[in-house]
Amino acid sequence: MSLAGLLTILDADPQLHDVVSRADHDAVPERGAPPDAGSAAGDGLAGAIGAGEDLVAPPALRPVLAAALTRRAPGDPRRFVLAVTATAREADDLTAGLGSFLPPGRVASFPGWETLPHERLSPRSDTVGQRIAVLRRLAHPADPGEPNGPLTVVVAPVRSLLQPIVAGLGDLEPVSLQAGQTCELDDLLVRLVEIGYARTDLVTSRGEIAVRGGIVDVFPSTEEHPLRIEFFGTR
Repeated sequence: MSLAGLLTILDADPQLHDVVSRADHDAVPERGAPPDAGSAAGDGLAGAIGAGEDLVAPPALRPVLAAALTRRAPGDPRRFVLAVTATAREADDLTAGLGSFLPPGRVASFPGWETLPHERLSPRSDTVGQRIAVLRRLAHPADPGEPNGPLTVVVAPVRSLLQPIVAGLGDLEPVSLQAGQTCELDDLLVRLVEIGYARTDLVTSRGEIAVRGGIVDVFPSTEEHPLRIEFFGTR
């Protein structure tokens, strides 16, 4: 159910409308300009950016405010919003709530690793796939209206932002196939193995591929179920 119509309430509420309007004017001052009286220091990043805004609101109002911050004046493009939460559960709740106010596919969650750097454990493959998918959409979004189009809001728990991110992950080319497309089976398998898929006799977990003749079963890290690709025709 879409609740986007509720955002028009902001136009009638002077306090909420003022909060959203100030976001349009929250710009970095010019070089050499004196710092604000409320800034912590006269130099450095804190002094250059300024004090910012603090807003205290109940949890139920957070999706409304985050969605409202994406709005601009008529005719202007939407503003991108990075919403940072304290926990992963709050990030999931905020992502679900924003889905009721924004068009489908405009909101994504950027999860954190389940493992710590010193642990000899690998994060779940679906977490890896989701993080790379978000970075790819930020760096190279598809055209508006397509499944991997531009993002309006990215919701991230603070832990995911504190963890190091390897440069260039958003530039990785995903493997994409369509029905009727001509593709060499060997080239497809080499590409899948290069990006981390493991060959098995039977696909049971994400990140695995199995080959039987001209049939390839692959379990993408961002899907709920495996996919089957059938090759036929002349080689």
